[in-house]
Amino acid sequence: MIFKRFSIYDLIIIAVMAAVGLAIKPVVTAAVHLVSAPLMIPGGSLAGGLYMLWIVLAYAVTGKFGTATMVGLVQAIMVIITGMPGSHGILSLLSYVAPGVVTDVFLLIFIALCKQEYNRLASFFAGMCANMTGALIVNLIFFRLPLPFLALTTVIAAISGGIGGLIAWELYRVMRRYKLTGR
Repeated sequence: MIFKRFSIYDLIIIAVMAAVGLAIKPVVTAAVHLVSAPLMIPGGSLAGGLYMLWIVLAYAVTGKFGTATMVGLVQAIMVIITGMPGSHGILSLLSYVAPGVVTDVFLLIFIALCKQEYNRLASFFAGMCANMTGALIVNLIFFRLPLPFLALTTVIAAISGGIGGLIAWELYRVMRRYKLTGR
């Protein structure tokens, strides 16, 4: 069973990170839209780094493959059941889980190839991958933007996601200092 590799602590971290990510999403999105709308910058891609960071942080805290995917799955289920803002109906399974899957796969490959522990660079690129995946999935499902605008959206998502990954790294360092990680 998939849950056997996760301790109770890991499952609590997954649930908390999923809940915090969903709780801040409407607030962050609304605040970012105040800036992005007048500049005609896609707000979801810009704000995404701030709520994708919780997926990256969950992996950092547990250090276990599958954590980011589980966070996305828990978020998707919560959004579908509650009908929260940001729900894409059953397609939420794809739009919320895909960034987690990509994050897990990226970190698995990155750590294996670099033969290093989880670090700031891994966190930066994990956030970047998560947010770019989210932006591309939402575009495929809903927007179908023309290529130049899709490229702009993807670049903004990459920058925002990378910044979110760096914030996740700093939060992880604080949690590690106070021995709040599962590692």
